[in-house]
Order: sequence, then structure tokens, then C-alpha cells
Amino acid sequence: MDAEARLAGFVAKFSPPMQEQIRASRARLRTRLPTAFELVYDNYNFLVIGYGPTPRASDAIVSLAAHARGVNLCFLQHGPELPDPGAILRGTGKVARNVALASADDLDRPDVAALIDAALGLAQTPSDAPGDPELIIKSVSAKQRPRR
Repeated sequence: MDAEARLAGFVAKFSPPMQEQIRASRARLRTRLPTAFELVYDNYNFLVIGYGPTPRASDAIVSLAAHARGVNLCFLQHGPELPDPGAILRGTGKVARNVALASADDLDRPDVAALIDAALGLAQTPSDAPGDPELIIKSVSAKQRPRR
């Protein structure tokens, strides 16, 4: 089974409205980051799709983290350094922050787009390298929380 089919199976575990939000959010990020590698982790707590300039997880800049009740946009590098005049970032860790997405449309909001731009600007590895995007299934947990 190819990576797209496997990802479709992971998304199918969610309720229909969540499936739609995950697919739409992924499509928006794919449009915004056309050359990024997509790194998929179907973990115990979340289905995570990370976006970065290389296939290394440590280079991922943002990710979508889906759980039964919603989708978060996570900023995986320099979270505390991101300019956040609207105070929409959540979290208190030393590295990461996140924003709850009510819908995929939130990715087009000016405050969220500005955070994505800032994260791309601060990234350790530039994200503008030309190339073909690749979807990589990195890990799948045998045991998972319910997705519905």
C-alpha cells in the first residue's frame, strides 16, 4: 500500500467532520508549502502530519496534530520567539507552540499566516529548496486513543 493510501486509512479513523477538516487543512498547507516533505506519525494521542524541508523530523517547521476533538497547527521550532500580537499561540514549553484550528479556513487568517511566515523565516534549514514533495509514513503506534 502506498503512503497516500495509508494516510487515507489513518484519516478514516476520525468522524466525518474531522476527516473533512484534516483533509482540507492538509490541502491548505500543501499549497502553502509545495516543496515540503510531509512526515506522518499515527501516534497514541494524535495523527500528526509534519512539514519540513528535509525528511528529518528535527527539521519540521510546522505540523497538523489531529485528535478526536480538533486539529492544532503546531510550530515545532522557535515557538516562544514567534511574534504573536493577537496572543493566539498556546503552550508554555521551551520550543513548541500551537494554535487550535476551528476549520481549515483558519490557516488563511492573517494572524495565522503571519505566524507561519515567521516560523519559516526562523527555520534552521531553509524551506524554499526546489524539489518534489514526498509523503513519508514515519511511525504508526499499535495502540491509539479513539479517534471518534
